[in-house]
Amino acid sequence: MLTRPIPSTGEQLPVIGIGTWQGFDIGRGAERTARREVLAALFEAGGTVIDTSPMYGRAEAVVGEELPETPGHERAFVATKVWTHGLRGGIRQMNDSMRLLGVDTIDLMQIHNLVDWRTQLETLRAWQDEGRIRYVGITHYTTSAFDDLEDVMRGEALDFVQLPYSIGVTGAAERLLPLAADRGIAVMVNRPFDGGGLFASVRGEALPDWARETGCASWGQYFLEFILAHPAVTCVIPGTGNPDNARAAVVAGSGRLPEEAEARRMCEFWQRL
Repeated sequence: MLTRPIPSTGEQLPVIGIGTWQGFDIGRGAERTARREVLAALFEAGGTVIDTSPMYGRAEAVVGEELPETPGHERAFVATKVWTHGLRGGIRQMNDSMRLLGVDTIDLMQIHNLVDWRTQLETLRAWQDEGRIRYVGITHYTTSAFDDLEDVMRGEALDFVQLPYSIGVTGAAERLLPLAADRGIAVMVNRPFDGGGLFASVRGEALPDWARETGCASWGQYFLEFILAHPAVTCVIPGTGNPDNARAAVVAGSGRLPEEAEARRMCEFWQRL
């Protein structure tokens, strides 16, 4: 899998990860095998990034229980979030996340949806100094929060920002992606399929022949390659609990990515459908 550097350190990060919203919020039983296969597909392709949150129900616990059983788990880059108000509440939640994930150090701790971000950021910085957190970031999943994201990105030193960006929701490319590049902030992209709406928009449509020149074999890869064509994007995290979908997604992180003109053509073609 291709990698891109985290600007604050230069550490190389594989460009496709896995999100755990909904897909990993499950109980025990046979369906756990499928989640382990999702993680295995990520590692086998050279990926490392697993993104989760206390907001995602049992997802942190499932990752923590299944990760040690998955070959390649020692390479995992585990990202989670703090999603609560107050100093004590944030500390308690982050301690719970570390316990559920079975780790002593979180690779990336993010302030989920900017909830009480000033309070939580103070703790994150202290924990980063202590070595309990490697990287610090902020997140949001809606475009309506872009002004707030921009203010924090301009005013604070951050390692990561996580935001929505897709072929159907391109607003981040106007201000936030250039700002991240200027400020040396890694970008993790959520909602790459716009909540599944992109697949509905191409149902029954064939991929254009020219798309296969960059190795696209499915619409999912088409959408992911469009995102990765932007040089400010560090990693994209499609969420899934389906091993077949995971195997299809990670392929988009290998081989040649679209150049700027090709990405523009991809967007224009999709808009005409």
